Amino acid sequence: MGKTPSAPTLNDVAKAAGVSTATVSRCLNSPDRVIETTRQRVMQAVESLGYTPNFAARVMAAKRSFTIGAIIPTMDNAIFARGLQAFQDQLREDGYTLLVSSSAYSPEVEKEQIRALVARGADGLLLIGHEREEQIYQYLEKHRVPVLVAWSYAPERLQPSVGFSNKGAMRDLAHTVVDAGHRHIAMISGILQGNDRAQNRVSGVRDAMRSRGLDPAALTLIEAPYEIEKGASAFAELMSRAPRPTVVMCGNDVLAAGALREARSRGIAVPDDVSITGFDDIELAEIVSPALTTVHVPHREMGRKAAQELIAIVEGRSEGQSVCISTTLVTRQSLARPSGR
Repeated sequence: MGKTPSAPTLNDVAKAAGVSTATVSRCLNSPDRVIETTRQRVMQAVESLGYTPNFAARVMAAKRSFTIGAIIPTMDNAIFARGLQAFQDQLREDGYTLLVSSSAYSPEVEKEQIRALVARGADGLLLIGHEREEQIYQYLEKHRVPVLVAWSYAPERLQPSVGFSNKGAMRDLAHTVVDAGHRHIAMISGILQGNDRAQNRVSGVRDAMRSRGLDPAALTLIEAPYEIEKGASAFAELMSRAPRPTVVMCGNDVLAAGALREARSRGIAVPDDVSITGFDDIELAEIVSPALTTVHVPHREMGRKAAQELIAIVEGRSEGQSVCISTTLVTRQSLARPSGR
């Protein structure tokens, strides 16, 4: 039997490209520090030889895994897709690999995934929202794994965050709703238990009602998982109540799309008979009919800045700064003044 060929080494690449091993390392780790012609020659040698860097050696030398973990609540819809893509793109630019897990909105599953990512040597973790057991943060601190929270901005918390004010953004939308003449307001919220983003959005609606002289206790509220079907069934329940709301504010665009679908199936005209609003401004908000009035969250900017800040913490260049991302109100056809009320 023939001898199994050995894997190509850094020396092999350097010899093939006619450069030093240090130049090969710079091409792989800091390509912007190498002139274009040399970089092309080295990368052609890497490609032709089929060279793969010794990751284990890099980890031992740097005492880091160059891996970042992210745990998101769901992969079932596009709520987190934009932000996570930008987060990964920025990590890749800085030489890090992303490991993603989904907790399905389960605190217990999230806890298991945090421990698994720590066990695999993740240099840092991205988590969504602040609300979880304090013991989890203590566990991460004990293992010296930095954590950054996204999709929520809470500078008063110990953990740094790169996100936005869920309460403030929903309050601004609710002000617009009330100023359009709506007094019978209903809301389809995400499940509030363990979800500070959902809690803050409900609080934002109630704040707006209070500031406009309405009783916040009069808000008709239904909690539902972030699914189109659940949004549809919640809307059906709201339409069976008296007095029927003139507007249904939804905790996100997915729930709002379900509400729109149910309205259409029941022959309820939007916005002539009832207005519907969303939150997030994912692609779905523009393609449903009528297009949704919603809150635009700059997910890509948030994801990119979250990656930059988390890497800075991991590399000891930052102690953890919280960054507030601005949201904007997007007015489309699903919101109008209530008719005849």
